[in-house]
Amino acid sequence: MLVAFSIAPATADPDGGVAEAVAAAVKVVRESGLPNETNAMFTNIEGEWDEVMAVLKRAVDVVAARSPRVSLVLKADIRPGWTGEITAKIERVEQALEG
Repeated sequence: MLVAFSIAPATADPDGGVAEAVAAAVKVVRESGLPNETNAMFTNIEGEWDEVMAVLKRAVDVVAARSPRVSLVLKADIRPGWTGEITAKIERVEQALEG
């Protein structure tokens, strides 16, 4: 299972930033040991359903500790038996671009 998610507190710092809360969520993901990557808009994580959802719950919990309301956007690619897709999907696109 490959999941792309975005998490943010409903309240921001005085400048409108949410970096501190988002960083706390990303830290949870990175400490999980599951394959992951973060870009400007989403964090991607790969693993089995239960382990990915447990990490997402912990990430929501750390943001909720900083804000009374949390926004979570989630997109999942559920493909049993496939692993390493966090990089393999990109490799297939790059190969197609070269071909």
